[in-house]
Amino acid sequence: MNERRCPCGSGETLAACCGRFLSGGVAPTAEVLMRSRFTAFAVGDREYLLDTWHPSTRPSSVDLDEGTRWLHLEIVDVVDGSLFDDAGIVEFTAVYRDADGRGDMTERSTFERVDGRWLYVSGVHR
Repeated sequence: MNERRCPCGSGETLAACCGRFLSGGVAPTAEVLMRSRFTAFAVGDREYLLDTWHPSTRPSSVDLDEGTRWLHLEIVDVVDGSLFDDAGIVEFTAVYRDADGRGDMTERSTFERVDGRWLYVSGVHR
């Protein structure tokens, strides 16, 4: 049985990688949370995106463009966000395809750990 590879680019299967976080596991680092959130965008999991968004910046809903297919994630930089930190920064480039063709988006995202869970706070597009 050839299970689908995880969209985050780890090389692991979805179930062995980000799938376990989308089904209730807790991401141990800010980078792992970033990877799992990319995967949530790729598979259309709005609930996970909202659940992992810091309450101070969380929108009431997430609109996903059904015409956008998220293809690949590259981690550009990681500052803190480890098992021993309470805050972290992850810069990434996400590659997608939409009606206009292939494109990419780079964002520098901030994360905070609240009650043992990493949460996405905000991001600045570059």
